[in-house]
Amino acid sequence: MFAAENGLRGDPRLKAISDAITVVPNFPKPGLFSFSTEKAFVLFTWIMFQDITTLVSNHKAFKDVVDIFVDRYRDMGISVVAGIEARGFIFAPAIALAIGAKFIPLRKPGKLPGEVIMESYELEYGNDRLEMHLGAVKRGDRALVIDDLVATGGTLSAAIRLLERVGAEVVECACVIGLPEVKIPGRVRLVSLDVWSYAGWCIFLRLHMECESSSATGLRMIESRGYRLRIV
Repeated sequence: MFAAENGLRGDPRLKAISDAITVVPNFPKPGLFSFSTEKAFVLFTWIMFQDITTLVSNHKAFKDVVDIFVDRYRDMGISVVAGIEARGFIFAPAIALAIGAKFIPLRKPGKLPGEVIMESYELEYGNDRLEMHLGAVKRGDRALVIDDLVATGGTLSAAIRLLERVGAEVVECACVIGLPEVKIPGRVRLVSLDVWSYAGWCIFLRLHMECESSSATGLRMIESRGYRLRIV
């Protein structure tokens, strides 16, 4: 759900946020170009990098992003704001402070000292994982997951699984930027997700799980609870 669909249609802050984000073509690497002969097709895939450094260096636009999220979540009883490495760290602490919740970093492998729990997720060419300090989140905590952008949804899904494994309730996930054709790699996917290709509109996702297979250990637990992944 976009902020404009959540009572903020016409809010001038949304356009200001979008205008503050710089779109950089072919970064961090050139897009794919494919050309073939008769009876074959030509394929172009362009990489359009959403650069938020120009957003966070704009004091008013940055404050507007935080304020929009704070207005939504201040009365939802959120006790944990989990930020996904790395750019989720930019927004999550400010939101946590404003709503009176604790900030918990979800980090890439090997970045946290001490005992951690981890959750793997699939990338287009390989795997990655998120890690969290054991004991950082308690059973019954109401969690909000923050990242800068949702594209495939794989990282958000891993964050949800990680938090639910320790007994937290993931209330929503919130991202600043949404990209179209959102599909989670592998066996878990986002369904009924109407995400416009409009950088800078804040989206609010209430997430449940839909599992097409129970072969992965992390997914068996979610599937057994009958969750579907959808947007409300």
